[in-house]
Amino acid sequence: MRGTKTVLWGIVALVLVALAVPWFLWGDARVVAGLPLWLWWHVGWMVLTAGVFAVFARTAWGVGVETDPVEVAP
Repeated sequence: MRGTKTVLWGIVALVLVALAVPWFLWGDARVVAGLPLWLWWHVGWMVLTAGVFAVFARTAWGVGVETDPVEVAP
């Protein structure tokens, strides 16, 4: 089960990183509420990423984050 969680959270992390740069909006001059659309993408993406991290911190902290104290050299 731990290996499956690691793989799934790894995939989620890769998707978040891959879509962090809105390459599909390059050259798009649309403006929404006075700001470029690509900037709104970044704002929304940061909110989504913060939400995903909150879920990760509540449910899966330790999967690929913490180390076993025995493994750490003094």
